[in-house]
Amino acid sequence: MAALTMAHSSALLRSCGADAPATPGATTIEKRIGAVALRQRRGAHFGEVREGSLFGQSVSLVKPSGVTASRSVKRSVVEATATFDTQTKVALVRIGTRGSPLALAQAYQTRDKLKAAHPELAEEGALEIVIIKTTGDKILSQPLADIGGKGLFTKEIDDALLNGDIDIAVHSMKDVPTYLPEGTILPCNLPREDVRDAFICPNYSSLAELPEGSVVGSASLRRQSQLLHKYPHLKVVNFRGNVQTRLRKLSEGTVQATLLALAGLKRLDMTEHVTTILDTDDMLPAIAQGAIGIACRTGDTKMEEYLSSLNHEDTRLAVACERAFLAKLDGSCRTPIAGLAQRTDDGCSFRGLVATTDGKQVLETSRKGSFFYDDMIALAQDAGQELISRAGPDFFEW
Repeated sequence: MAALTMAHSSALLRSCGADAPATPGATTIEKRIGAVALRQRRGAHFGEVREGSLFGQSVSLVKPSGVTASRSVKRSVVEATATFDTQTKVALVRIGTRGSPLALAQAYQTRDKLKAAHPELAEEGALEIVIIKTTGDKILSQPLADIGGKGLFTKEIDDALLNGDIDIAVHSMKDVPTYLPEGTILPCNLPREDVRDAFICPNYSSLAELPEGSVVGSASLRRQSQLLHKYPHLKVVNFRGNVQTRLRKLSEGTVQATLLALAGLKRLDMTEHVTTILDTDDMLPAIAQGAIGIACRTGDTKMEEYLSSLNHEDTRLAVACERAFLAKLDGSCRTPIAGLAQRTDDGCSFRGLVATTDGKQVLETSRKGSFFYDDMIALAQDAGQELISRAGPDFFEW
């Protein structure tokens, strides 16, 4: 690996619009600035949120000139940075992700699996994690349905993929729109985590114990509708933010209880906060809940090869089945829809649900069939068509 000289780092700093480091011999800073200057030339905005480490070290980079000083300058760092030779600084795989702790945990899981499966990716600098802020991350005060529904947590990442700023995109599959952006494919689903929801409450052990008028925080219309259907005496309010933010608000008394995906709590190693795990008979999960999907550009055979090697076929088939049900319903974030496909001893078992947001109407259906792709897609579409017929044209909110 070629070391950058102080002269090189000073030049790179100037190209970024920043001052050169004052301390002589700051070799780690030289290396860090080299990576940032490279990102600047690729079109990334200096000061863009990127978290992780450079060369295995935590980094706090120099603020660019022209930016108002503050106590907490945004970090602009990368994880396991570029593979170096004397002329180029390019990572073999740039992994795009949101910046929430849960999204990063999923990106790190992807990184570790790639390293384990492909020796060339285990070398220093072969993998880079690139954090991208999405619309859903920026607007937290409004319900998701009011600011555009699906794609709020994926569009900017997909745009970066299509623009060549990243090589693969790691998504929570429940956030992925029914139809992938043109020019992208999704050849990989990692093994699915627990699909159930968790009830979290400091004072009561179950939803049934909550007193009349208790406030439950949730940003999910799916959870809201099923909860109000069974417990109409409760109140549900919009409750957004990452897992840590919502748990903090709960502890501050903003709400009396909340519901979170158990999968996220497990990935964050935060299951100690769980009061009760809800059975899927009581709270049917979101389409593709607990599944991670990894996308790449259409025609990028190398990335497709890397990702296909990580694919978990049972998860892929179950997710495809659930998404076919969603597509048949033409589902959006404005309509509470839930579905779950599972492998059984006899093949595939599927349950689907559509509801009104107030929980007064909840329509369910179920199907059984073989655990083969074509059969599962047909099964899900048939289930969706049944609910469309039963619901009638005025049922859905668009």
